[in-house]
Amino acid sequence: MEQKGNELQKTLKTRHITMISIGGIIGAGLFVGSGAVINTTGPGAVLSYAIAGLLVILLMRMLGEMAIVNPDSGSFATYAREAIGPWAGYTIGWLYWFFWVIVIAIEATAGGAIVHGWFPSLPIWAISLFLTLLLTLTNVYSVKSFGEFEYWFSMIKVVSIIIFMCIGLAILFGFFPGIKSPGLSNLTQHGGFLPKGIPSIFVGIITVIFSFFGSEIAAIAAGESTNPEKSVVKAINSVVIRILLFYIGSVAILVTLLPWNSADLLKSPYVTMLDMVGINSAAQIMNIVVLISVLSCLNSALYTNSRMLFSLAKRGDAPKFLLKVSKNGVPIPAVLLSTIAAYVCAIFNFVSPDKLFLFLVNASGAIALLVYIVIAVSHLRLRIRIEKENPEVLKMKMWLFPYLTYITIAVMVAILVAMAFIDSMRSQFFLTMLIAILVVFSYFISNRKKVETKDVKRNEVHEA
Repeated sequence: MEQKGNELQKTLKTRHITMISIGGIIGAGLFVGSGAVINTTGPGAVLSYAIAGLLVILLMRMLGEMAIVNPDSGSFATYAREAIGPWAGYTIGWLYWFFWVIVIAIEATAGGAIVHGWFPSLPIWAISLFLTLLLTLTNVYSVKSFGEFEYWFSMIKVVSIIIFMCIGLAILFGFFPGIKSPGLSNLTQHGGFLPKGIPSIFVGIITVIFSFFGSEIAAIAAGESTNPEKSVVKAINSVVIRILLFYIGSVAILVTLLPWNSADLLKSPYVTMLDMVGINSAAQIMNIVVLISVLSCLNSALYTNSRMLFSLAKRGDAPKFLLKVSKNGVPIPAVLLSTIAAYVCAIFNFVSPDKLFLFLVNASGAIALLVYIVIAVSHLRLRIRIEKENPEVLKMKMWLFPYLTYITIAVMVAILVAMAFIDSMRSQFFLTMLIAILVVFSYFISNRKKVETKDVKRNEVHEA
């Protein structure tokens, strides 16, 4: 396919989009973080995952509806621009880019620490740099190479979680000789199903909602799909199954299998489960799975960030040099800028982990909720507009519109506000709001400069 102008190529297949969306959900947060959620919530963590999962299912349905009508690499930033205004698209696009830059830094450091455990002579910073550059190369080569890497990364994660779930179910049903099934005792003992009361469910929801962030990558990738409509419909429709099976299903198995107040949960519930059946090197097996999750996240984050930068540049909200596209349809300057920015942040983690890097991490803490709220508000406004102007373009529709959209917006705003009243999340709320205000302010400053530049050029033409 010949490259024409500054355009991305549509070479991602439906299987790529589907697995990319799966990979966006199954991450280290499920393999490791689920233990911490269960430990602070109890068996009722299943309800936290179910409610948070339902909200994400609704949001993905909204995003899918908009992506089919207008498949664009800017995704929700483009829709926010059309529905709310240019300032909203600019703000949410740059905030989203900032969020993934920090995630890349965190994941690269985590991956470096895992490999360092195997090869102590290699410094963590060098391994982190190598991993980041490795995934940068897959993104720079072509979008198809990114899709293939992410397809297989996601496949390994899916197979791993299915194996873990099968082992857990086998223990619960007493299929392993010498291992006594706990039955339902862990759901009723140790304080019962809700040992810390109903409020703990809502605290769990706030924590869990961030675990699902990444599923929206499928809508961004739709802009480079050979068949956007088919790809998006398949990816969005499978969100329900993925969340029910991989998150709610696996967490239900864990809370039934292990006491919620077990110290082993904080280490890794899956390692504990493998130890129960006598699998040697359970911790190392888990490290390999988590490393693959880290590489998958790095791969997806670099792709997503470069496409968001490309979209921002296309609309005049980022420097024009970011529009340069290779013959393989890759916005190489956008990929490289994301890599450099992420590694600078990773360096901060080594030189100032408790101050500068902690500030950056906290400042990105509530961006996911802002993105979710913007998706819902954009959907509400665009859907009303489309139904008046051209309703036949709606190939996928949000359920019970507009009521479920209003409810989703209200719940997301409530979760965001609740962060301000939870000690462990208060700093994230206020620092994210500060960063958001600064980005909005930068939009109006840059926009005023653009207007002044146009006025100067217009006056020069008039005088000539």
